[in-house]
Amino acid sequence: MAQQAALGGTMIGDRIRVPRTRARIGVSRRDITPPVGIRAKNWGPADWERSEGVHRPFALTALALIGDDERPRVLLAVDGTWWRRVADEQGVRGAILDGLGLEPDQLMLSLSHTHAGAVLCAADAHLPGGELIPGYLAALAAAGVAAGREALDRAEPGLIEWAQGRCALAADRELVLDGRALVGFNPAGDADDTVVIGRVSVDGRVCATLVNYACHPTTLAWQSREVSPDYVGAMREIVESATDAPCLFVQGASGELAPREQYTGDVSVADRHGRSLGHAVLAALDALPSPGDEVTLDGVVESGAPLAIWAGRPAGADGSAAGTRTSTDLPLRDLPTLDELAEEWKDIDPRSREERLGRARNLREGYIDGPTVSHPVWAWRVGDAVIIGHPGEAYSRFQRTLRARFPDVPIVVMNLTNGPGFVYLPTREAYDRGAYQAWQTPLAPGALDLLEEHACRVVAELLGR
Repeated sequence: MAQQAALGGTMIGDRIRVPRTRARIGVSRRDITPPVGIRAKNWGPADWERSEGVHRPFALTALALIGDDERPRVLLAVDGTWWRRVADEQGVRGAILDGLGLEPDQLMLSLSHTHAGAVLCAADAHLPGGELIPGYLAALAAAGVAAGREALDRAEPGLIEWAQGRCALAADRELVLDGRALVGFNPAGDADDTVVIGRVSVDGRVCATLVNYACHPTTLAWQSREVSPDYVGAMREIVESATDAPCLFVQGASGELAPREQYTGDVSVADRHGRSLGHAVLAALDALPSPGDEVTLDGVVESGAPLAIWAGRPAGADGSAAGTRTSTDLPLRDLPTLDELAEEWKDIDPRSREERLGRARNLREGYIDGPTVSHPVWAWRVGDAVIIGHPGEAYSRFQRTLRARFPDVPIVVMNLTNGPGFVYLPTREAYDRGAYQAWQTPLAPGALDLLEEHACRVVAELLGR
């Protein structure tokens, strides 16, 4: 029982609380490195189409969570580019859901968004390297089923303990130069540097680390002919070497965030970026007490000065769990026809024009149906934390809004999850600037505001607030 004597308002027995999740937890991984020769043309200026090598391996890592409600939930962290068509994403995720026997609200498939990966678009099968895409998509689905099943079968009582760190890798990428809005480092901009980290342990042994950070993996661009997980690969190596356990990376709300130094073919730059994030993750992990403990004020030792003694002591954890799949209607802007776009872009180089037109065609297939679009949101409450994912690319204000609204709750915010990844949700100011993200997206100004309002309601309901 805590003594009634206090030190500056602090009581003997007081603890420094560590947010944590108690659940049955399982982790599993599969190698999903794309085959050499697969189509990997993700940049307009690229004068090549087939990959010619591999910088670092690609991974699909499954985290299975079974809380007090006994409903399994599986998070798949996948090294991948983005879904260019709704049909491809639905085909892969649908096969995984069927293979695992899960309902749609029980699975989140989150892409890292590397821009140096295989093209995930079966409609490109007729293009050079595209003949390998259908087989690769089938392999992704099979890997998701295998890793998900193994993670569920391995699930045993454990903890996720949540920490927050800082990393200066991400920077604002909305530069205005001579009145023209460019996609590149803006020295006057502001970036969210938050890293949310979950340390997963079973019986006091670390068995995984979950890393959520918002920064476009666009270090490597058209100059590199190797597939690469970009900075995520080196980050994962740093963390896994220190923890001897798998590291899952999930992309945050990074619509306007990217490294300062990017668009290069030098893989050492991507590795340097990954080391920057990896060391930030390790710094936050090292600030946590041992798994299952909270630092507790034990008492006072008289010395040359009276010493307050804090020590790690076992603590309880919340095993509550809940999840939901909802959607919100978002407005569309007036979209030009493909012929109008072709005319507008007629003076840029042919390769870049075809890349833009191809993305515009995909926007109109499966996502747009009527004057608004139904934008889905997945959210899980797992103990003290919330994991929320949505398709598309929201600006970082999305995660800042959620975390400001619920400052006492660790919130993992994921872009490019369970849906097409080609839809930006910019701020109104980005539309005013004529930013790429604003003229590329089919969504009208205000869509981000509506998503934020909806997500805040969903999280409040999950938390009972």
